[in-house]
Amino acid sequence: MGSRLAARLLSRGHAVTALVRSASTRVPTRCTLIKGDALDASSYVPAARGLDTLVHLVGVSHPSPAKAALFETIDLASARIASRAATAAGIGHIVYVSVARPAPVMQEYISARCRAEDALASTDIPCTFLQPWYVVGPGHYWPLMLLPAYKVFEWLPSTRATANRLRLVGIDTMLSCLTQAIENPPSATRSWDVPTLRRLAR
Repeated sequence: MGSRLAARLLSRGHAVTALVRSASTRVPTRCTLIKGDALDASSYVPAARGLDTLVHLVGVSHPSPAKAALFETIDLASARIASRAATAAGIGHIVYVSVARPAPVMQEYISARCRAEDALASTDIPCTFLQPWYVVGPGHYWPLMLLPAYKVFEWLPSTRATANRLRLVGIDTMLSCLTQAIENPPSATRSWDVPTLRRLAR
C-alpha cells in the first residue's frame, strides 16, 4: 500500500518522504528516503521536521490470531513511537490505517489497533483513522470468494449491519481515501469506517 500511495501522491504534485528499512525498498524514485526504524523515533524525527502529514502504515503482514504478540511489539509499539515522533517533529496531521470493529474474530489485533488510535489521538494532533476490515489487492484476492456470503448477510436483517461494517475494501478505495485524507486535513480527529470509505471513494 505504501509504494502505491507514494506514487499516487507524487503524481498529484506532493513531495513524499518514505521511511524504509533498506535502501533497496521498492518505492518510487522521486521519493526522499529515510533509512531508519519505525521502532526508533530518533531515526526519523530529524527528517520529519517541517513535513505536514505523517502516514502510518506499519504493521504485521498477513495478520492472524497466531501473531498476537507481534501486534503488541510491532503494530502498537510503532504507533506509540510515531505519536512521540510526530509531536517532536511538529507534524500537523496523522493518518493511520486501523481496523473495523466490533468483529467476531481477531480480538488481539483489534485491541492493538484501538490502543494505537488512542496513543495517536492523545498527541492533540488531528488524526484521520481509516478503519477497513480487509483490503483486497495484489496478493490478497482470496476474500473475493466470500462475496456471495456477504450478499446473503447483507440481505438478512439480522446480519446486515455487521456485513456492511466488515465489508471488503479494495486497494483503489483505500488509496483514494488515503489521498483524500492527506489533501483535506481535519481540524479535529475523525474516523472513517467501511461505509464511509466506500462512500468517499465513489
